[in-house]
Amino acid sequence: MSDGKTIESVMEEVRRFPPSKEFSEKAYIKSMEQYREMYRQSIEDPEGFWGKIASEELHWFSKWTNLHSWDKENAIIKWFEGGKLNVSYNCLDRHLENGRKNKAAIIWQGENEDEVKTYTYQQLHTEVCRFANVLRSLGVKKGDRVSIYLPMIPELAIAMLACARIGAIHSIVFGGFSSESLKDRIADCGSKILITADGNHRGSKFVPLKANADVALEKGTSIEKVIVVNRAGAECPMEPGRDIWWHEEMAKADRSCEPVWCDAEDPLFILYTSGSTGKPKGVVHTTAGYLLGTCITFKYVFDYHENDTYWCTADIGWITGHSYIVYGPLCAGATTLMFEGIPTYPQVDRFWNIIEKFKVNIFYTAPTAIRSLMREGEKWPQSRDLSSLRVLGSVGEPINPEAWMWFHKYVGNERCPIVDTWWQTETGSLMITPLPGAITTKPGSATLPFFGVVPEVVKDDGTKAGVNEGGYLCITRPWPAIMRTVWGQHERFKEIYWTRFPGKYFTGDSARCDEDGYYWIMGRVDDVIKVSGHRIGAAEVESALVSHHAVAEAAIVPVPHPIKGEAIYAFVTLKAGVEETDQLRKELIAHVRREVGPIATPEVIQFCPGMPKTRSGKIMRRILRKVATGTAEELGDTSTLADPGIVDVLIQGSKALHRK
Repeated sequence: MSDGKTIESVMEEVRRFPPSKEFSEKAYIKSMEQYREMYRQSIEDPEGFWGKIASEELHWFSKWTNLHSWDKENAIIKWFEGGKLNVSYNCLDRHLENGRKNKAAIIWQGENEDEVKTYTYQQLHTEVCRFANVLRSLGVKKGDRVSIYLPMIPELAIAMLACARIGAIHSIVFGGFSSESLKDRIADCGSKILITADGNHRGSKFVPLKANADVALEKGTSIEKVIVVNRAGAECPMEPGRDIWWHEEMAKADRSCEPVWCDAEDPLFILYTSGSTGKPKGVVHTTAGYLLGTCITFKYVFDYHENDTYWCTADIGWITGHSYIVYGPLCAGATTLMFEGIPTYPQVDRFWNIIEKFKVNIFYTAPTAIRSLMREGEKWPQSRDLSSLRVLGSVGEPINPEAWMWFHKYVGNERCPIVDTWWQTETGSLMITPLPGAITTKPGSATLPFFGVVPEVVKDDGTKAGVNEGGYLCITRPWPAIMRTVWGQHERFKEIYWTRFPGKYFTGDSARCDEDGYYWIMGRVDDVIKVSGHRIGAAEVESALVSHHAVAEAAIVPVPHPIKGEAIYAFVTLKAGVEETDQLRKELIAHVRREVGPIATPEVIQFCPGMPKTRSGKIMRRILRKVATGTAEELGDTSTLADPGIVDVLIQGSKALHRK
């Protein structure tokens, strides 16, 4: 019975998957005992633990004088104070001297099958130095902001690393965002340079990036120069005196560029997060702590070894791409694969085709991608050779157990450990995650905290929640990669993250901790639905729906109810070939009652061919809420949707349902 102060957990999962002996023997972290001992050291002696790792994993121009300080009252966090280093040097230069000079750093697969480029560490170093000199020639110096609005092409990674080389702060704006979103982000951080492309193709659709950028810059901004990559060969008006071509500037640039040694706490980048309301927040990550966090989590969580080919399917416009396509892998000397296209073009086996083609060993993707590919059936992954895979990873949202099992069975062939990772834009690096050689996994659980991370699930009043009692997920102390502030608004940083539960970082997520100390993320606190006084996390009900054999994907939202206060409105996408019938609707309702209990019974189930998703795969729940409540005329900006046409389909489906 809920006391109104906790979030009820309604999911039960009993399957267990211990690491294989063969995997554990070769892993960095080989056992639960080793994990627990290292975790204990990281909590009891953070100076010794992080000091040793920072010395071993990073190259320092000069060592730090104070490892860590935390002013709780003012939410001021510092790591490795007094230390100097350069991120670009750590990701490139040192690998030229340690035997990786001719190793592939980035393998790029373009939208078209025959578009492949490979950059060795030496070649990438040269390109980064040249572009750093281009930026310098335009007057960019340490601390200046550079906005980057590019598709998933190598120039995106090159531009990031070039900014880091000269101490400039990059602000990447996801290529799917509208001109209005771009304008707002440029204005907030005061960028002087914008890097964009003429355009790019995503599937059969052309994205006019330069045209969008021109609209963003129409009414006067801080931008002095626009550097344009000729990606699509599209017609592209160039404003004299402002717009210049990437390839022309690179042809003139020198091949060597000395790195600028930055303070450990100098900002590395700003990345904007946008909620359903309010102005986007400019999350600021600094140099040393962020780089160390991404490097060490990449190495241990993915158990990366020297000859592995690693592929993260995210877009670099999101934090996952920053941390686990570029900075973490390159700092660790890895081979990282970049993919420009989408998982279903030209057909639905594109992911499996790429894994087979490049013999990918580590594959990191989002639950929404897994579910959409599940919908097409297991024949697609089974028709490709996926035997090179060694580790699978999940990122972006809680993965429901049935998607986890499909991933395990049909992609990993029941032999690859799955690292289901929980973290955020604000955390910088992975926070709660299995270590594949040490930790037994439970489908749907992010499992245990990474080194130095102390999570706590609390009730409304800040007291600790009981075992399996849902509550608010907090972290009780800072870790190296945590964001330091909101750009230009430190009070906002304090207010959003540190005041709800004083002295604790509030994640905004709901979670529970089970009897083994494993964490289960129950969704965003904003997604909690209050039914007859019971507070239910959306993720668990959605998971129950997807556990039905006919369902590929589900999303639930609250709608007002005269008796219950709120009722559950479910949007359900069925697997390919399954017929939408009233009988199936009744069957799904009965299934949820059986799996979860009567309190979580959906009031309405609307079948739909797809969900309103951003190009990164996030479901835009505010749109679903508007559709469910019949207020779809107030939708606002839908330009970031991968398929804006789905909105009309959802609205018509809702109207038809209400007419019945």
